[in-house]
Amino acid sequence: MPANLTPQYLEAEAEYKKAKKPEERLDGLKKMWILLPKHKGTEKIQAQLKTTMREIREEAETKKAGKKAGVSYKIPRQGAGQYVLLGAPNAGKSRLLTRLTRATPEVAPYPFTTREPHVGMTDWEDVKIQLVDLPPITADVMEGWQSSMARSADAAILMLDLADDDGPFAAETVIERLKESKSYLVGNHEANEEDISIQWVRTLLVANKSDDPGANDRLEIVREMFGDKFPIHVVAAEHGTGMEELRNELFRFLHIIRVYTKQPGKPPDMTSPFTCPEGSTVQEMAALVHNDFADKLKSARVWGTGVFEGQSVKRDHILYDKDVVELHI
Repeated sequence: MPANLTPQYLEAEAEYKKAKKPEERLDGLKKMWILLPKHKGTEKIQAQLKTTMREIREEAETKKAGKKAGVSYKIPRQGAGQYVLLGAPNAGKSRLLTRLTRATPEVAPYPFTTREPHVGMTDWEDVKIQLVDLPPITADVMEGWQSSMARSADAAILMLDLADDDGPFAAETVIERLKESKSYLVGNHEANEEDISIQWVRTLLVANKSDDPGANDRLEIVREMFGDKFPIHVVAAEHGTGMEELRNELFRFLHIIRVYTKQPGKPPDMTSPFTCPEGSTVQEMAALVHNDFADKLKSARVWGTGVFEGQSVKRDHILYDKDVVELHI
C-alpha cells in the first residue's frame, strides 16, 4: 500500500534533515508525525519516526544526566532482545539475574545493594536474551539514566516482593516514578499514542518470594491491583522456583521469530538463527543478513510453516518461527 505522503510532510522532512541541534531535530520529527497520514501504508514510517524520536530524547536525557550527576550508562543491546529489571529495594532483581544468567552481582538482604547496571545473558533454546539489572527505585531515589534505559529496552521485568506487606505498593511507586519521565509501564494492552512524547515500555510483572508464609495472601492483593495491567508470573528466585516458565515467557513476550538460513545445495545452519519481529517478510529478514541483500534480493526458497518444502516465494512473503530461508540475490 503506497504511503501517499503530502507535500506538507515532505517539507517538514526537509526541515528536519537540515536541523543540527537535538531540540530542533525533535521538533522536526514531531511536526512530521502530525503531518504523516496514518494508515497501513505508513506503518513502517510511523515506527521509524517513533524510534528516532526515542533515540534523540535518550541522547538528550543522557547528556543532561551526565552534566548533573557525572554518571550515565548505555548498555548495547545483544541477543534476541533486551529486558531491564526494575523494582523496589530487596525485591530480588539481582537474585533473579543470578538464577537466569551467569552474571554475579552482589546479592545481600539490605537495600541498594545494586548501585550500577549488571548485565547477563539467559539461554532459551537456541537464542540468548539480555537481562540488565538496574538499581532499585523508590519515592526518593531514581537516576535519570534509569528511565532512559527503560525506554530504550525491548521490554521490562517489574519485580515485586511477596514477602513484604508493602511490596505491591512499592511496585506501584516504581510505576509512578517512571511516569514522571513519561516512561509508562504497560502489559499487553494497546498503547494510546496521542501523546508521542510518552514511551510505552512493555512489561512483565514478576511476583517474587512465593515461598514466604504470607505470599498467597499478598498475591491476591497483587492480582487485584495489577491483574488487568500486566501478565503476572510467580517465582521464588532464591530457590529457583518458576525459572523455566519465566524463560519461556521472556521469549514469547518479545513477539519475535527465529529464521534459519541455508546456501543452495547445502544443509541449513540450525545453530544461529536470525531473530525478527513477528510478521516480518523475507525482504526484511534479508536486510539482517546483509545491508545490501534487501535491495538486491530477487527471490527466496522457504522451508517451514505455510509452504511446501523449498517453495519459491516473493520478497513480501511473511515468515514464521523456525522457517528456513534460502536467499537468491
